[in-house]
Amino acid sequence: MFQRVRIVALCALLLAAAGCGGSGDSDANTLEVWHYEAPNSAMGIAWQQAIKEFEASHPGVKVRFQEKGFEQIQKTAPMVLNSREAPDVLEYNKGNATTGLLSRQGLLSDLSEEAGKRGWDKLLAPGLQTTAKYDERGVMGSGKWFGVPNYAEYVTVYYNQDAFRQRGIAVPTTLAELTAAMDTFVAAGVTPLSVGGAEYPAQHVLYQLALSKADRGWVDRFQRYTGPVDFHDAAWSYAAETFAEWVRKGYLKNTAAGVKAEDMGAAFTRGEHPIMISGSWWHGRLAKEITGFQWSTFRWPGNKLSAGSAGNHWVVPQGSKNKQLAYDFIDITMRKGIQNKLAEAGAIAVAADPAPAADARTKVLNDDFTALVQGDGLAFYPDWPAPGYYDAMVSGTQKLITGAAPPHQVLTELAKPYQENLATVGK
Repeated sequence: MFQRVRIVALCALLLAAAGCGGSGDSDANTLEVWHYEAPNSAMGIAWQQAIKEFEASHPGVKVRFQEKGFEQIQKTAPMVLNSREAPDVLEYNKGNATTGLLSRQGLLSDLSEEAGKRGWDKLLAPGLQTTAKYDERGVMGSGKWFGVPNYAEYVTVYYNQDAFRQRGIAVPTTLAELTAAMDTFVAAGVTPLSVGGAEYPAQHVLYQLALSKADRGWVDRFQRYTGPVDFHDAAWSYAAETFAEWVRKGYLKNTAAGVKAEDMGAAFTRGEHPIMISGSWWHGRLAKEITGFQWSTFRWPGNKLSAGSAGNHWVVPQGSKNKQLAYDFIDITMRKGIQNKLAEAGAIAVAADPAPAADARTKVLNDDFTALVQGDGLAFYPDWPAPGYYDAMVSGTQKLITGAAPPHQVLTELAKPYQENLATVGK
């Protein structure tokens, strides 16, 4: 009986992920698109325009768009893409644990021929192609094209300029200065950091701390399996111990363990916390939603490396019923018009015209990204190396926030799924 209940629950989850009614009525006149960007985000704005242009250039074809949650697609994609409910094209996370895993399982279409024919391989800089290609083990950086990114991203520091000025705090240029700034806020009774421990944001903070003690070789060993990884080395130990110390000092609340990314962003938008460490994907949305104070961004101080890469990308499921239409839609999102729309709305476009940003904050965002790329500073994301590693990172950072486990134990727990995956990919 228990097993039967589990099967019924699994089926219900699959139907919920696919949306009421499924996609059984999909035919040659319908392109089903899934993505998880907010309508007022830069990507949401640009892709809505892409849908209009697609329908205008394909008379008689309609786009059926379904907005999904990041967590929803993250957890259900393997089931959905291995069923008749698969969409024609969807936004999906990049890296070994996600696109790499699905490519290894045969659930994604090989886009190599289309990339060459349509010139996507020329539009994307070599560093941005790393997350588009996967070998037979599902390891990124070489092999066939399974994804096409049309924007880029990195983790940056959002800050409330009014709150900084009020307390005479200059923009930090070193980690010590950032720490001093947070001490000033704590002394004034303000919790400086808005953090979402229930989803991805907290692990980004942990990774940024580790990267402050790392180099390119460290990143390649961890992300691309180019050598042994020690989760108790100087970088990881510093990250976990410092993160736990930040909690003890009151830089973030221990209740942050249960906060989702959306609520983290909302708290920063309301001015409840003067600092938010998260991705550039928030930029366009914050520009529209923050009205009560002046804000901007600065790169994580002192780091040559930062979490970042090409953005989440379009993939075409092997079960797509309209692959040629899917390829056409992807191609439209790579064209100058849509790329310029992305840039205008506050995203980091990969093929826009080299025009100066109209908004000063957008210029800072893009200039900082350019500096990262030129300095070979994109270090990908901590949850990428192994399937299921996202959940391991969420659990680990939650334990650091609540004090449920000491840093050394958390690092030991993070090592386990990583080492297990090494055996799976034959290293």
